[in-house]
Amino acid sequence: MDVAKLIQSNNTKIVFILLDGLGGLPLDGKTELETANKPNLDGLAQISACGLHIPVGYGITPGSGPGHFGVFGYEPLRYEIGRGVLEALGLGVELQKTDVAVRCNYSTIKEGIIIDRRAGRIPTEKNIQITQILSEKIREIDGVNIILKPGKEHRFCLVFRFENNISEREAMVKDTDPQKEGKAPLDPEPLNNESIKVAKIAKKFIEMAREILKNEEKANFVLLRGFSALPSLPSFYERYGLKACSIAVYPMYRGITKLLGMDTISVEGDIREEVEVLKEVYKEYDFLFVHIKKIDSFGEDGNFDGRVKKIEEFDQYLPGILSLNPHVLVITGDHSTPALMKSHSWHPVPLLLKSPYVLGGVCNAFTERECLKGELGIIPATAIMPLVLANSLRLRKFGA
Repeated sequence: MDVAKLIQSNNTKIVFILLDGLGGLPLDGKTELETANKPNLDGLAQISACGLHIPVGYGITPGSGPGHFGVFGYEPLRYEIGRGVLEALGLGVELQKTDVAVRCNYSTIKEGIIIDRRAGRIPTEKNIQITQILSEKIREIDGVNIILKPGKEHRFCLVFRFENNISEREAMVKDTDPQKEGKAPLDPEPLNNESIKVAKIAKKFIEMAREILKNEEKANFVLLRGFSALPSLPSFYERYGLKACSIAVYPMYRGITKLLGMDTISVEGDIREEVEVLKEVYKEYDFLFVHIKKIDSFGEDGNFDGRVKKIEEFDQYLPGILSLNPHVLVITGDHSTPALMKSHSWHPVPLLLKSPYVLGGVCNAFTERECLKGELGIIPATAIMPLVLANSLRLRKFGA
């Protein structure tokens, strides 16, 4: 049910930590969470409500957008929002109704075959340099203005700005990223008759960019993903009555929360810097969202040990978060990214919720197998926010 009618205000504080790509699968019998030395997380699990959540649906592997919208209580199948819009907003592009936004990767191509989809994760400084060159040489295509913005490492965003408003259907163009090395890039094919124009502009952009980048050692090609136009959806405050902020290093996740109307705080650095910012702004908000990225990145690289070390690093900063004494603390992920699979997966995601109103004493550690024993069970991601509101005493009783 829609909980908006039950919302009541109070002064409780909610901290929501998202460890991107948290869930894993066993290598040599243990998952990354089971391998990591994380006494603070394990101790917290013993006094918290634990469980697992399904980001979208059974057997469905979610992208980052649907994974985040699910945990924020927005049904992913209803609010399907392209990554281009999220990336552009996160990078500070003021999108208009005339825009089609695209999330892009610099990549490495040889003899027509992609040999590295992420161009070796080139340094951000190199990205900035290359994007500036493209911006100077590709300003418009067939009367459509071209806006480019560098992101982190190999990522950048591309915006096609038309003269007239663009519908979501007009932005429906097929991704050019085949999602695997050893394959040729795909064409930006229109997915309906209305998107033919956008597809043609995209194809010309790719051809022009390839010519400009042909002498680059690594970033000699571009892959386009997530063609999208601005959608309409209710804000986080409208749904939950919470003054909210997000703290994130990577642009896409700032884009997601900005689209929901949260105040977005850009952070340079990593976990330490994010926790410092959390402490600085803690008193100003009801709901504070902290996004931690690298656990997912290491999973996509197949780096089991890297994931373990990143989990252990987060564990070292957990006492600082607990010292804030939030009324409700949530720790979970948007999806699973097992190093075993080198990709997002459909597996349920570990979930921990600490408040004064949970049973606790069920799980001995914060791992996939221990969370299976927890009092929350296996729930849809969209159930998390109602539980958060209930545990922060922000929901009135339903009915007489």
